[in-house]
Amino acid sequence: MVVQPKVKGFMCTTAHPEGCRASVKQQIDYVKSQPKSDGPKKVLVLGASMGYGLASRIAFTYSCGADTIGVIFDKQGKEKRTGTAGWYNTAAFEEFATADGYYAKSLNGDAYSQEMKDEAIALIKKDFGKVDMVVYSLAAPRRKAPDGVTYRSVLKTVGKEYTNQCIDLLTNEITTVTIPPATEEEVHDTVKVMGGEDWMLWMKALQDAGVLADGAKTVAYSYIGPELTYPIYYAGSIGQAKQDLYRTADEMNEKLNGVEAYVAVNKAVVTQSSAAIPVVPLYMSILFKIMKEKNLHEGCIEQMYRMVHDRICAAGGVPTDENRLIRMDDYEMKPEVQDAVKEIWDKITPENVKELTDINEYWQGFYEIFGFRIEGVDYDADVDIQTGIPSMN
Repeated sequence: MVVQPKVKGFMCTTAHPEGCRASVKQQIDYVKSQPKSDGPKKVLVLGASMGYGLASRIAFTYSCGADTIGVIFDKQGKEKRTGTAGWYNTAAFEEFATADGYYAKSLNGDAYSQEMKDEAIALIKKDFGKVDMVVYSLAAPRRKAPDGVTYRSVLKTVGKEYTNQCIDLLTNEITTVTIPPATEEEVHDTVKVMGGEDWMLWMKALQDAGVLADGAKTVAYSYIGPELTYPIYYAGSIGQAKQDLYRTADEMNEKLNGVEAYVAVNKAVVTQSSAAIPVVPLYMSILFKIMKEKNLHEGCIEQMYRMVHDRICAAGGVPTDENRLIRMDDYEMKPEVQDAVKEIWDKITPENVKELTDINEYWQGFYEIFGFRIEGVDYDADVDIQTGIPSMN
């Protein structure tokens, strides 16, 4: 069938298999063009099908020469309904990586479940023996915990409501939004979903099963952002969960012998998750304009390659800040970048928003997530939407 984007709010309900394939190829080609890294060789990526997880898998494979197992939670296409972008990305990655001589297998299911942990451990034992790197890149609105309770995360403030300008993604017009404060129960549940509990469960399960190599590293991902977004992110319900994630990394270093645990604070990029956060799309539309002008703009793959090459594989140990965080948001948070963003933010009006921001770059990034607007792809051609993932055939 011919596949076109169908956008509802901040979601696209279709994905283009050939567009996703071309996007994966572009990311692989980028890493191939960069200097190699001396680093992990057997890598488990949890949340491997999109965004930072996919970019991490590509970076470790093509920079370090690593074999990878990826855990995804995606759907294959049916006769009249496309699969998810993550499904097509994973199919393409396995195809390219295998052709280039790397081991690449994927497991599809709920990474929060004990069943998926058991399945991953069994595959590691069978094919790897041990892993020396674990990437934790899970992001979901809900999680079924081991106690059988399903917890749901919320995107709210803590303490008091917050009002600021934002951009309506349907009309590209400036509006205002008021975000209510979360209840104590909502904060607790958000921490349960997006904090460090499941990351620790994974690492303990891997260690108890004897499939973690001595000196194995693990990294989870976070975002801090500017003071502008603190009320809804850094100091909000999501921020509370991220604080728990940081504490978990410290706890792993104390309790899991031989494991090096880190949290990488990444730059703002367009993802399915970030598109849902009020204020953030407008902030990113300004940020992208400034960072491109200063030749500092990075997408997922540029950032994850830099993390692998310059941080994880750095000679003499992983460089971190005073809180043991890997700061991949260093370009975004440069004072000259943030000062320029704030100057534009204070000038924004409905009349000048298109002139002062780069909303087109935001939308380009949004469509690329789902395999659309990729250069060189014929979007008028019929495509097979029931593409399979090689390791699952």
